[in-house]
Amino acid sequence: MPEKITAVVSPTGSLNRLSQYEVARLRDANDGGLNELFRRCCLAVLNCGREQDDPLALLEDYRDFEVRILQRDRGVALELVNAPAEAFVGDKMILGVREHLYAVLRDVLYVSGAPGVAGDLDLGTSEGITNFVFHLLRNAGAFVPRRSDVVVCWGGHSINRVEYEYTKEVGYHLGLHRLDICTGCGAGAMKGPMKGAAVGHLKQRVGRGRYIGLTEPGIIASESPNPVVNELIILPDIEKRLEAFVRLGHAFVVFPGGVGTAEEILFLLAVLMHPDNAGLPFPLIFTGPAGSEAYFEQIDRFITTTLGEAARRHYRIVVGDPPAVAALAAEGVAEVHEYRRAHSDAFYFNWSLRVEFDLQQPFDPSHENMAALDLRLDQPRHRLAYHLRRAFSGIVAGNVKAQGIERVRERGPFLLRGEKRLLDELDRLLESFVRDGRMRLPGKQYHPCYRLEAA
Repeated sequence: MPEKITAVVSPTGSLNRLSQYEVARLRDANDGGLNELFRRCCLAVLNCGREQDDPLALLEDYRDFEVRILQRDRGVALELVNAPAEAFVGDKMILGVREHLYAVLRDVLYVSGAPGVAGDLDLGTSEGITNFVFHLLRNAGAFVPRRSDVVVCWGGHSINRVEYEYTKEVGYHLGLHRLDICTGCGAGAMKGPMKGAAVGHLKQRVGRGRYIGLTEPGIIASESPNPVVNELIILPDIEKRLEAFVRLGHAFVVFPGGVGTAEEILFLLAVLMHPDNAGLPFPLIFTGPAGSEAYFEQIDRFITTTLGEAARRHYRIVVGDPPAVAALAAEGVAEVHEYRRAHSDAFYFNWSLRVEFDLQQPFDPSHENMAALDLRLDQPRHRLAYHLRRAFSGIVAGNVKAQGIERVRERGPFLLRGEKRLLDELDRLLESFVRDGRMRLPGKQYHPCYRLEAA
């Protein structure tokens, strides 16, 4: 059994006062209450020292973990019972973990629907959802007008050592360009760029580099925030998390990864290939170390075979050249700033980008919904990207999200039904992920949570 500790933690960061209503919601263990959601998210951030991608195993190991809310004169405190010992040095919690813990408190409360949070926003419209994402980011302090040079880095949590060291090297050169880093906040390609950028920032005497981690309750337990993250933000679902990335970022760098990375790429292409976004500067670079050529050839083949040659104009592939990647990202950020200045758009939030309402809708990866996806080549390419993104999202859920894992255990693999030529390409890509160990952390055998059937 893992080592555990019980301690009382004082507030830090962005929230140290709670109303009686908020405390009651956090303590409410009934359906609709926040107790279990809050408990699971707290456990995830406290689990920063353990590499794992099975949220059910984490919950089982810490089934006796509790979080108790203590109201004190100087603000709220948290009593943690049977918490992971890795989050402490002696009996003192690591400061970065403590910041993450209170970020959980802040975001779970804000997203939970407390009176006045969404105001008059109509979440039944695309504009209302985008404004809601803006409110979530603003509440978390993500908008720093004088520091609006954010590079989003995507890639897998299950990567080899050579790939990980490459992500650090790219991050280092991004830091030398004084660019800040935003990732999914987990391990692997989400941690490496932050570690590298921290060294680059130190050399450039950047006072406080920004290492922004965007996550959501469904994934946080399998991708616990890495300790470099100094701005943790928890969005309510994967769709709002993805929109937060594209609204907050100024350039995007994608490293090798598995189905989660493919989902992110497909979401981005569904946005960029929409006619309303034609001509909008959006730097996107795929990169990896020397030897990763075959990986990107497979990604490029899947994209161009399914979405057409026109999709290729939205990204560049650079292999084995970190300084070139950073230079391209810096040039792209400058181009984005020039465009927004010319169009009177905010530097810190991309209002100009059109994100379709369907892309913003939370996708429930049930067996019925997965089987109903429209996987045909004969449709507008941005619509096919939308359906493919949902297919990958369901596989991510079946691999690493507690609810998806439980559904697959109960009813077997998800069925994806579609046009044979498309499914052949999908099968080729997924098999390459399995072969290269990108579906699970190293050393774990992968059991597919999906099966393909030609219609």
